[in-house]
Amino acid sequence: MTVPDETGIVHVVATPIGNLEDTGQRALRVLREVSLIACEDTRRTARLCARFDIRTPRISLHAHNEARRLPGLLQKLEAGESIAVVSDAGTPLVSDPAARLVRAAAAAGFRVVPIPGPSAVLAALVASGLPAEPFAFFGFRPRSGRRRGSWLEQVAAFPGTVIVFEAPGRVQDTLRDLFERLGSRPVAVARELTKRHEQVLRGHLGEIEVPPLRGEVTLVVGGPGESPPAPLTDAAGQARELARLGIPTREAAVRLAAATGLSRKQAYALVLGTCDPDPGEDA
Repeated sequence: MTVPDETGIVHVVATPIGNLEDTGQRALRVLREVSLIACEDTRRTARLCARFDIRTPRISLHAHNEARRLPGLLQKLEAGESIAVVSDAGTPLVSDPAARLVRAAAAAGFRVVPIPGPSAVLAALVASGLPAEPFAFFGFRPRSGRRRGSWLEQVAAFPGTVIVFEAPGRVQDTLRDLFERLGSRPVAVARELTKRHEQVLRGHLGEIEVPPLRGEVTLVVGGPGESPPAPLTDAAGQARELARLGIPTREAAVRLAAATGLSRKQAYALVLGTCDPDPGEDA
């Protein structure tokens, strides 16, 4: 393909992972100015566009139609039109479609411009309390036995913090697989990031108990030899967060016990504020 002097641009646009207030001004401008928005799900993107009065035409671009869409999108770029690529939430291409379009556009000489913004990977990492350097993102755990085994080997071989996406119904199985392969490492389970009921549960592989969850979950696992935070100090922070959300004392104690491994009595005392969060050494 011969690329003319005046060609289009592929803008890779990050969109909110839950809270629409995280939409950047640059992202809004680009979504208004491009000729076309290629969406993982046009219905999800339509809600974002309606909120900000964006009237740019949209087409779907997902794993099942990307190969078929590709020639037409490259023709639009060659004609000088620019395209914005968005996923349902967060930064495109991170466990989301559109990688084929970006590779093809870059190989053909078109500009690919990232419009940075929300990312569940980085949000969970900075909220986890675990080291941010080095870290690696391993996507979703494969379902098949052979691929899952290879994936776990790669995770175990990485020397730093590991980040994994997971569906709510598979979190316990993935935590069990990680424990069996990695041993007892510190772990943070992040859910509903940036939303009203955002929650980060902290504990150890093999010990952490996670209540039934809704929505995609991000797991952050510490590297080999990583020392976990003091359990009671960590639990105290979670107790304060539950209180901030206005959750009744009894329910908050049940949630805290499930998340930290404390007994119900300890959790209840902590919620009531009668337990010293940093007991220190015995007198």
